[in-house]
Amino acid sequence: MSEQNGRQTQDAASIERRVAATKAALIEAGRIAEADLEHFAHMAEDWKPENGAKVVARAWTDPDFRARLLEDATSACAEMGYAGPQGEYIVALEDTPDRHNVIVCTQCSCTAWPVLGLPPDWYKSPAYRARVVREPRRVLSEMGLELSDEVAVRVWETSAETRYMVIPLRPEGTQAFTEDALARLVTREALTGVALANSPTR
Repeated sequence: MSEQNGRQTQDAASIERRVAATKAALIEAGRIAEADLEHFAHMAEDWKPENGAKVVARAWTDPDFRARLLEDATSACAEMGYAGPQGEYIVALEDTPDRHNVIVCTQCSCTAWPVLGLPPDWYKSPAYRARVVREPRRVLSEMGLELSDEVAVRVWETSAETRYMVIPLRPEGTQAFTEDALARLVTREALTGVALANSPTR
């Protein structure tokens, strides 16, 4: 084994020891559970906006579930299997014909991971985080969403204690759609409030 390969092996072993020590310390301090680590290991596959889209589609078609979602979104999402770290304090915001909801985290990039997935680059950008609070209608327009002046725009600050998801308006012409078909109309952007749900013709 060459000297360089030997150093690389030692470095890798050192990193593994530090990771193991950090993991043990966090678990011992009660800051994270072993089950949480399992979630993190599969987060790219398990935490995605398609989950939130399925939640919205069910809310559109099931009035009882919609009521539960608006009352306690954390529990309602957990009913569908969407729970875990960053999903403990979910609040659902329902769009109406005269009110449109937008979410932002001005401090960092907090989102409800189990139903929104990891935040996209635009959500983390300083420009979005600063401007959407001050001039939401203009920011939405720049992102392709034009809203009537009759529609009020409400911006909600996501934090470590409250993580929002938007229930967009159900598109017209979807009365005969199945939940699966409806879910395909809901994007990450619609769940965040910077877009509407796709129309069935798009």
